[in-house]
Amino acid sequence: MRYALFVIAATLTIFAGARDRFDAWIEATILPPLVQETSVEVLDRTGKLLRAYTVEGGRWRLDASVGTVDPTYLAMLVAYEDGRFYRHNGVDLVALTRAVAQAVWYGRVVSGGSSLTMQVARLIEDSGTGRIQGKLRQMRVAWALERKLSKQQILDLYLTRAPFGGNIEGVAAATRLYFGKPPKRLTPSESALLVALPQSPETRRPDRFYESAFDARNRVIMRMGQKGVLPPEALSVARTAPLPQRRAKMPMLAAHLADLAIADQPAAQIHRTTLDGGLQSNLQELAKNAIRGHHAGLSVAILVADHRTGEVLASVGSAGYREGRGGAAYLDMTRAVRSPGSTLKPLIYGLAFDQGLAHPETIFDDRPMRFGDYAPQNFDGSFRGPLPLREALQQSLNIPAVALTDALGPAKLMSALRKAGATPVLPSGRAGLAVALGGVGLTLEDLVTLYGGLARLGRPVALHWRAGPQEQTEHRLMAPRAAWQVADILGDLTPPAGAPSGTLAYKTGTSYGHRDAWAIGFDGALVVGVWMGRPDGTPVPGAFGGDLAAPILFAAYQRATNRPVPLPPAPANTLRVAGNSLPPNLQTFIPRDGSVLPDPDAPKLVFPPSGAKLTSMPEGFFAKLQDGTPPFTWLANGAPVPANPRSRQIILPQMGEGFSRLTVIDAKGRSASTDFQITLRP
Repeated sequence: MRYALFVIAATLTIFAGARDRFDAWIEATILPPLVQETSVEVLDRTGKLLRAYTVEGGRWRLDASVGTVDPTYLAMLVAYEDGRFYRHNGVDLVALTRAVAQAVWYGRVVSGGSSLTMQVARLIEDSGTGRIQGKLRQMRVAWALERKLSKQQILDLYLTRAPFGGNIEGVAAATRLYFGKPPKRLTPSESALLVALPQSPETRRPDRFYESAFDARNRVIMRMGQKGVLPPEALSVARTAPLPQRRAKMPMLAAHLADLAIADQPAAQIHRTTLDGGLQSNLQELAKNAIRGHHAGLSVAILVADHRTGEVLASVGSAGYREGRGGAAYLDMTRAVRSPGSTLKPLIYGLAFDQGLAHPETIFDDRPMRFGDYAPQNFDGSFRGPLPLREALQQSLNIPAVALTDALGPAKLMSALRKAGATPVLPSGRAGLAVALGGVGLTLEDLVTLYGGLARLGRPVALHWRAGPQEQTEHRLMAPRAAWQVADILGDLTPPAGAPSGTLAYKTGTSYGHRDAWAIGFDGALVVGVWMGRPDGTPVPGAFGGDLAAPILFAAYQRATNRPVPLPPAPANTLRVAGNSLPPNLQTFIPRDGSVLPDPDAPKLVFPPSGAKLTSMPEGFFAKLQDGTPPFTWLANGAPVPANPRSRQIILPQMGEGFSRLTVIDAKGRSASTDFQITLRP
């Protein structure tokens, strides 16, 4: 009896010592790094993947965890690979013993004995599976992992590192590249394929070895039916479901902005944005289609934002983006500095209205003018004569815009641009009157920001694309009534053919030399901007903002919303009267420093010359006109002269002796007169 107790005590001591040595052996295990590099992801406002980047070696390895994958897939994975996963401590000795016995009995490997934890050990150490030494190492690491990590953390490592063929690692990358969707919602057939693939990832790839993948998938399905993981009614559907025969493409949405996000925060693994993935995809397709059939090298950029919050909803930097380096496709044209053409005119008019210099119904005489050494021309080279400033802005006339800028001062315009949130670039370093017509560098982002401030009744908006609360400025760009007057004018512009009217207040612009075509518009919620041109700055012959960019603007807007938000009503202090009811100082705008130049195209009476002495003739007098625009009205001493209104040569009727005046008025209201003397025949 005493001997038996001694044997028992000795045995327990030996076992205790062995256990302590085993524990010390496990504790001394040096584990490889458990934090593995995963693909940087850029997400939209709902968490949808916009773009991901490969890790070292060009591998796709998206972060995955138990909470981000389909529960049925998890249940199938555990049931198929390691049924006692939640009960063992890293090594399933029962499964391991069975696998060894079957291998001895059949002379070949019939079933695997590696637990999920052992598979994770192999993955993080990248060790082999067939050698005894490798198995022992995996067992040791598996025991060590179970002491340091929870079961969920171990599963997370498997879900992120498991191989799925080629350069695909992890279930999240596999579901993207095989099924084109995230791993949250999978069909039983898809889940079964994902369970089968890591066992032999290269020989079971459905895009290369379809039959092998199909058979392996079905073996998993049948096992799941036997274990009761899948109901009987799901088995037949899952077994006959086709497999993907080619890999899908990883999403490539907002590629330029994604690059910007990484450059802005290079250490971040996940970048959450304010973008709408569906809208972004639609606008990228719109941009791609927009350049078809146009000049070689033409590109397009589109920016959509909610001016109520400042959130950027879509950002298309070019008509295409190809991975690699160099070439215009990699330039983000939403942030490229270009000449804005006529798109600054609404700001100029708004500032003039705000300063009390003018009113939309104020009359301006559009005729040739010189401001010091600067003599601007209208885009078409012609002049309109007296007209309200409302029409001058709608027709995008240059002379009124320069005259208003002269009255405001170019420095005032530059200050307003900065106050609006833009970052203007002056080629010469000094602001002159040419800034009114595009002589300053701005980006599409600058212009969308500026027009967002106009849409908000003069309150600037700070655009942002990174998700999270943002501070908005409280200062004003101009009074609400002035901003509303500008929006009211732009809202009356005729839209492009086929586009709905009454939805957008918009303005187009074309830079000097036809290098840039612009269209910017807004409603009560959204502001949309479009740029078209060549990224290298070379001209695009015949390109105009109204022809190229405006149709894309309206197409982008229609894709952005199916519920247009109307512009706000006129503020209470808005003066809404006809021009003749305005205060005297607002009825007509007189340029401050502009001097009137002769209109080179104005009508000129070349005969009779002024001061001529003509002898009375029975058949009348010959008169000849040069330049001017028909039809013409002829007046002799104030009385109408019957004549062909389109003829430039007429015969005046007989007039009495003495001094006479001949006047002609063309279709644009321009006139020419000559005074001459008539004498009787001697």
